[in-house]
Amino acid sequence: MNKSIKMKKVKLIIGIVVFTLVSIFLGYYLISQNQSTDMVYSFEKPILRDITLKTVATGKVKPRQEVNIKPQVSGVIEELYVKAGDLVRKGEKLAKVRLVPSQLNINNATSSVELARLRLRDAERELQRQKSQNDSQQDIKEASLRYEKAKADFDRNKALFEDGVIAASDFERVRIEFELQSAAYTNMKTIVGNNLLRFQNEVEIRNEELESAINNLQLLKEGASKNSKQVANIIKSTVDGMILDIPVEIGSSVVERNNFNEGTNVAVVADMNTLMFEGKVDESDVGKLGIGMPLVLTVGAIEDKSFAASLEFVSPKGVEEEGSVKFAIEASILNDSSVFLRAGYSASADIILAKKSQVLSLMERDVIFEGDSMFVELRTGDQTYEKIQVQTGLSDGIFIEVIQGIDSTKEVRNRKLM
Repeated sequence: MNKSIKMKKVKLIIGIVVFTLVSIFLGYYLISQNQSTDMVYSFEKPILRDITLKTVATGKVKPRQEVNIKPQVSGVIEELYVKAGDLVRKGEKLAKVRLVPSQLNINNATSSVELARLRLRDAERELQRQKSQNDSQQDIKEASLRYEKAKADFDRNKALFEDGVIAASDFERVRIEFELQSAAYTNMKTIVGNNLLRFQNEVEIRNEELESAINNLQLLKEGASKNSKQVANIIKSTVDGMILDIPVEIGSSVVERNNFNEGTNVAVVADMNTLMFEGKVDESDVGKLGIGMPLVLTVGAIEDKSFAASLEFVSPKGVEEEGSVKFAIEASILNDSSVFLRAGYSASADIILAKKSQVLSLMERDVIFEGDSMFVELRTGDQTYEKIQVQTGLSDGIFIEVIQGIDSTKEVRNRKLM
């Protein structure tokens, strides 16, 4: 038993020694191999290229003008004249609504018609009575007789006054009476004429009330009146454009638009010739934006195609989203007739913040940044270089402009080990 344990210990010690020797040998071999390998560097010359500094905004394409069409009356959709994708003109029919009025409203409208007829009859009857009185001219005749008598007295007393038969005070009394009767006669003729005109106007008013009541009743029953150019139960487009959506079907109930209800949306019409991009940018970039900046739009659904746009709005207020503040922007998309852009397309916009054309530049990774100073490693021999200071300019994160320190004939070490 003891002999067996001793043999196991000996084998274990031998194994440890062998493993240690092999490890030392492998370590020495690897170190010697690394020491015998030479470092090889590559060098590149700075070249002229365009450098563009830009930021990216994500958003969607939407029409500048998008209108929701709503009915003027409540009821049930009886007919649909258009479908999504159709082009329509202003005033073109979109749908027809079959009215379903309540019996209470019809009863009230019928009562209004009967009441208006009664008022019209009363007004016509009173007008006929006034015409009969006017034809007899009894009031005018009486006023005329009084005027003629006063005139005769005036003429007689005037002659007596001129002959000195009567006193001036007596003649003055007769003159005043004559003037009063003359004015009364003139006023009576005016009053009779005005009374007749007033009753004629009353008949016209009552007749208009009756027509209005009849039209209201017809509108409730049929959705249109005989004297109306507008058919209330026919829904028409209010703008030129394309039908984007018809959210109702034949048989759907719709509610009219009024002060207390927004109404049921029957169709969405938009002008697809004037599109805009609506997106958001991070607060770190919003201070660099300016109205009129060019944008390059990329639409995910359209490959190998970009669209030009122009920034026209930057929101003055940011909204916090997922821990960062975003600002809404809007840009006008330049019309491109070769491709049809659909409303709601997801898009990303490259906003060009600064751009320089054909400037001397190199890879930004080859520049050494030490505080506020920048350096590059300039080639001096086959595998030798020296560190010199340079002045840089615009950078897009990959390439950086070199303003001063080197020219296009110099070679700069590629700081990636070859």
